Amino acid sequence: MLLTSVIIVIREVLEAALLVSILMSLCFKLDIARTWFKWGVLGGVVGSIGLGSQLGFISNLFGGIGQEVVDAGLQIFIYICLLYICVEFINHYYQRQALSGTLRFVLVIIIVCAMSREGSEIYIYLSAFQSLPHASVSLYSGSIIGLGIGLSCCALFYYFLLSFSLVRTLSLGCALLTVVASGMLLQAGKMLIQADILPDGQLWDSSALLSEESLSGQLLYALAGYEATPAPAQLVLYLFGAACMAAVMLLRYWHWQGRKASTRASDDEE
Repeated sequence: MLLTSVIIVIREVLEAALLVSILMSLCFKLDIARTWFKWGVLGGVVGSIGLGSQLGFISNLFGGIGQEVVDAGLQIFIYICLLYICVEFINHYYQRQALSGTLRFVLVIIIVCAMSREGSEIYIYLSAFQSLPHASVSLYSGSIIGLGIGLSCCALFYYFLLSFSLVRTLSLGCALLTVVASGMLLQAGKMLIQADILPDGQLWDSSALLSEESLSGQLLYALAGYEATPAPAQLVLYLFGAACMAAVMLLRYWHWQGRKASTRASDDEE
C-alpha cells in the first residue's frame, strides 16, 4: 500500500505540477504577474473534490462512457488553452504589454482543469482505501511521500528553466508546452479508444525498454504522455497536435520578426 500510494500520487502530481512549473517560469521571465496562480490552485482543489465525488454520476453519462468522454474533453481543452497561451507569451515578449484579462483567465482555467483532472484521481484513490483497516497509515504516508517527491521534481524543473536567458527560457518553455500539450492529445486518444469512439490497435510495445511504472516512465508520462503500447490513432493525434502547435508558434514568431525588420528598414530610410 505504501509503495502503491507513492507511485500513484507521484504520477498524478507530476502531470499537473510540471505544467504549472513551466508556466510559472515563463511568467517570471516575462515579468507577468502571477496572482492567477493562487486562484488556479484554489479552483483546482475544489474541482478535484467535485470531480472525484461525482465519479458515479459522470461515468453513467453518454451511455456509460461519461468518464472517458469527460477526461478526453478536459485534455483536448487543455491543449487548446496551451496553444493560446504559447502564442500570447510570444506576443508579450515582443510587445511587453500588461497581462490581459483573457490571458489571466485562461491561465487560471488551465490550472483548474489540470489540477481537477489529476487531483480527482488522488481523491478517488484515497476515498476507496481509507476505510480499510490498518491501511490508513501506509495510505497517507505514501501519499505524502509521493506529493513531496513530485513537488520537489517540479521545483528543480522550475529553477532549471530560470537558469537560462529570457530568449532560451521562452524557446525551451514553448517547446516543452508543445510536448506536454501533444501528450494530452495522446492520452485523450486513449480515453476515446476505451470509449470505442476511436479504433484500437498497437504499434509497438516498449515496456521492456522503459516501463510505465518506473520513475523514468512516470516522468516521461507526465511530460509527454508516454505510452508503452500506443495505438495508431494515438500517434496520429500526437503528431497532429505537435505539428499544429509548432506551426502556429513559428508563424507568430515570423510575423513579429517581419515587423521588426520592416520597422528597422523604415528607420534606416528616415
